Amino acid sequence: MSSKIPDSATKGFADAASYEKHRPSYPLEVVDDLLAKLQVKGINNACIVDVGAGTGKFTEMLAARDEEYTIIAVEPHEEMRVQCLAKKLKGVKIVDGTGNNMPVPTQSADAVVVAQAWHWQVFSEDKLLAESIMLTAQDNAPESWEPRTAWEAMMKATMWSHNDDQPRFRHEKWRQVFEKQVSSSPFTIQTAYPLFSLPLGENSIDIVDWLSPEAIWDRFRSLSQIAVLKGEELEMVRKKVFTAMSAPDVEKNDAGELPLHGRVIYAWSSAVPGAPLKQGG
Repeated sequence: MSSKIPDSATKGFADAASYEKHRPSYPLEVVDDLLAKLQVKGINNACIVDVGAGTGKFTEMLAARDEEYTIIAVEPHEEMRVQCLAKKLKGVKIVDGTGNNMPVPTQSADAVVVAQAWHWQVFSEDKLLAESIMLTAQDNAPESWEPRTAWEAMMKATMWSHNDDQPRFRHEKWRQVFEKQVSSSPFTIQTAYPLFSLPLGENSIDIVDWLSPEAIWDRFRSLSQIAVLKGEELEMVRKKVFTAMSAPDVEKNDAGELPLHGRVIYAWSSAVPGAPLKQGG
C-alpha cells in the first residue's frame, strides 16, 4: 500500500530520528485515563489501532502495559515506520496506511487512537472502526492559549508565522469531524448517518518540562514547519529563539534549564452501533 500524505509532512518528518529523540511523550496518568474511558483498561489482548503512529511514541506506551494489547500501528511516512520498527515492540504490527486507507478490517478493533496526528487529517468521518480518541500536546499552541512567559510567546509567534496551509492542532479545527454530525437539517437527517456518540468526552492537564535551551531548540525544530527551514532562514529563527531564552528575566533552575509549559488535551467518543460506513452502506 502506498499512502499519500502532504508534501509538507514528507519533508518535515524526513529526519524521523530527530523527531523520535526530541518530541515529548505522554503523561502516564493521561494514557491510563484514556484507556479507561475507551473501556480497554484491564482488558487483556484487546485490539487497538494506533492511527498516525509516527515513530511509535504512543504505541510503545500501549505495548508496555500489562494488558498485552494487540496493536496495529498505522503510519504512512516510511522514515517514521523505520523508527517504530527499530523499537521491536511486543504485540505491535506496523503497517503503511492512513485513517482513510489502512489494511484493517472494518469494526475489527476494540479501540482506535490518534495521538498528535488528527490535525494531519489522517482520519475521515467516513472511516471509523470502533472507538476513537484524539490526544495532543502543546507546542502547536492555538491563538486562544495565553503563553506563560515572554520567550514562549515569541516561540508561539514564530511558529504561527511559518504557515504552510496545512491544518494543525493550533487551528482548532479537530472538533469539526464531530460537529458535522449534528449539522443536518430535517431534509437531510435520513441520509446523515452519525458515526460518533455525543457529547464528546474531553479532558486536559497542564505540564511543565524543565529543559536546557539546546533541548528546547531541538524540540522546537522537530516541528515539521520548522524542520523544513534551511540556511539563513533557519539560522535567523534559531537566533531569535536563543535571544528570547537569554533575556535577563527568564526563569532558570540551578542547571540552567527553563520551564517549558504545555498542556495535554485528550478527547474520546464511541462509535454509534450499527452506523453504516457510507451513505447507503
